[in-house]
Amino acid sequence: MSAGHQTTTGPLPIGQFARLVQQTVKNDPLFQHQALQGEVSSWSVHNGNIYFTLRDDDGQMDCVVWRNARLSVNPSINVGSEVVIIGSVDVWPKRGRLQIVVARIQPVQTLGAMEEAKRQLIDALRAEGSLDVPSRRLPALPKHVAIVTGADSAALSDMRRLIADRWPGMRTTVIEVLVQGEHAAREIVRGLAVTRALARPDVAHRLGLPPVDAVVVGRGGGSPEDLWAFNLEPVARAILASTVPIVSAVGHEQDHLVSDLVADVRASTPSNAIERLVPERNDVVQFLDELDGRIDGAMQRRLHELRQHLTLLANQLQHAPGKGIYAAKERLNRLGHQLLRSMDTTVAKRRQRLAHIQATLQAAHPKRVLERGYSMVHDEQGGVVSSVTGLTEGQTIQLQFADGQAAADVHTLNHMEDDA
Repeated sequence: MSAGHQTTTGPLPIGQFARLVQQTVKNDPLFQHQALQGEVSSWSVHNGNIYFTLRDDDGQMDCVVWRNARLSVNPSINVGSEVVIIGSVDVWPKRGRLQIVVARIQPVQTLGAMEEAKRQLIDALRAEGSLDVPSRRLPALPKHVAIVTGADSAALSDMRRLIADRWPGMRTTVIEVLVQGEHAAREIVRGLAVTRALARPDVAHRLGLPPVDAVVVGRGGGSPEDLWAFNLEPVARAILASTVPIVSAVGHEQDHLVSDLVADVRASTPSNAIERLVPERNDVVQFLDELDGRIDGAMQRRLHELRQHLTLLANQLQHAPGKGIYAAKERLNRLGHQLLRSMDTTVAKRRQRLAHIQATLQAAHPKRVLERGYSMVHDEQGGVVSSVTGLTEGQTIQLQFADGQAAADVHTLNHMEDDA
């Protein structure tokens, strides 16, 4: 044997090797639940099992539909039909035979018509603006989650387990519905109607529950036909009618379903929906602790700043009044001195002016005139006679001198003529 093919256990029995190949193929996702297309080149039924060959120009493979799969096969399928199958590769060890176990088979023209109906629905929803409605944000911490999915399904078990792990005790309500088959769309619509009712505060209050604030609708993976209910208009309309955010959670990785387009959030699987909707309790507790620490730190820093500011104000208040009073006193003293100087100056000027006025008045006093040799004439009533016209002959008058008075009689009056 070559160095590149060493063995440690010796030659394997061929049957053991066949079973090893079978186990390897079954565990490899590449060979499981694959959608394949080709032409039926042989077709036979034996003991309720259907055997046929699927081929194209590049190859062919044997296929089988086991009778216990209870698969409804379109009666139009026969040799020469172009079909699409969903199947998984298996190995029959006793014969060393590789074959595809078929889970779903449909004529291509049937799938084409379904895809055309889906396209027309998407175009209609886009034209009316339903695909442009802003998505609602999921609640940060849901109080009541409603789940619309198949009864006793693996998807439901996974969601329940995840909720219990991430947030134990979170309120959930499961509405079990058919998720594939002829009546699936009607069942899903019914389930979504229940979630709308549970989202109403009055209904929830009567039931003693918090209102539903988020909905998950979906199922695990399957063939396009299995998932087709989520491409139908009644389901799309029911999702659009929801009053709370809806997560479309159908396990598929192909092009989007219509439910994905109209829901607020698209999840790749039901488990992914729970991961996006339900937070980890420990993460939330840690976040709240960190937030509490940041808030406490910010408050401590703010209190420290306020204390420093208060201390500064106290120091200013303690010293500022003395400084202010001293400055005011100094200014008051300066103003007082200025006022006294101004008053002294004003008084001096007023005294000087008063003395001048007094001197002028004294100089003009009649007594001073009489002292210079003049006399004043008064009539009998004591009135001052300032003109000869105020006298009459024979009138007795009084003469006022600086040092006394004298009486005189008027004998002659002489009027003086103006020089003009």
